[in-house]
Amino acid sequence: MAKVCKICEKKSAMERQYKKLISKYNPTPKKRKYPNLQWVLIPSDVDKKAYKEYAGKKILACTKCIKALYKEK
Repeated sequence: MAKVCKICEKKSAMERQYKKLISKYNPTPKKRKYPNLQWVLIPSDVDKKAYKEYAGKKILACTKCIKALYKEK
């Protein structure tokens, strides 16, 4: 199973590991950062367009999408 958000398609990214002194003589290693994905049950009566096709299903979604799902205007 891929570690990708079903809604916004957020996936892992390569980033530099933080060190205080970065120069060409002190290179920093690369590190893979993963999105915060969690299983969520999309309600069947959802009214937002991005979530309609997943209504009533359990999917992997990032926390940003989960927050947007339950947010009201």
